[in-house]
Amino acid sequence: MMHLIWTIVIGFLAGLIAKAVTPGNGPSGFFMTAVLGIAGSVVASYLGEMLGLYHPGQMAGFIGSVVGAAVLLLVYGMVTRK
Repeated sequence: MMHLIWTIVIGFLAGLIAKAVTPGNGPSGFFMTAVLGIAGSVVASYLGEMLGLYHPGQMAGFIGSVVGAAVLLLVYGMVTRK
């Protein structure tokens, strides 16, 4: 349970960092950025651990979370583009 809570907290931070480094407008709302960051973090954390790339608590997990959040932000931006 604690691992999931830390993943959400890290995901929130990763979403903010991903928003800062992702080009374009993307979702401008704080809530949407946080949700996409948390989703990217959860997916990247569990996928990376499943593939054996890193273990819980390693710095690579945070980097993977930022990358996962950035990918989701880019995909969301492409899908919602007018």
